[in-house]
Amino acid sequence: MVELSEVIRQLRAELATAMAEGEGEDLRFALGPLELELSVSVQRDAAVNGKVKFWVVEAGADAKVGGNHVQTLRLTLEPRRSGVNGVVQPEVLISGPSDAEER
Repeated sequence: MVELSEVIRQLRAELATAMAEGEGEDLRFALGPLELELSVSVQRDAAVNGKVKFWVVEAGADAKVGGNHVQTLRLTLEPRRSGVNGVVQPEVLISGPSDAEER
């Protein structure tokens, strides 16, 4: 099992790699909302603070993992790039920054 935060971290890294590899390519893809459907196991710490952790379960796992029930979690992420002074850019291109002619 992998923590949900690690799955999102890996997704971010994969998208960054795709952008870098597409730099200078003639064909570009705009990145729209990402829809993820994950099987997760929810675990609450027995400590006083009682933090909750979400663990992503491998495909084909049983409905129970280590005594925890597996649930389906659907996330819709809308990727944004930080621009100058932290201003969010409205469009993300898998191939890198867009040319003025593309708009």
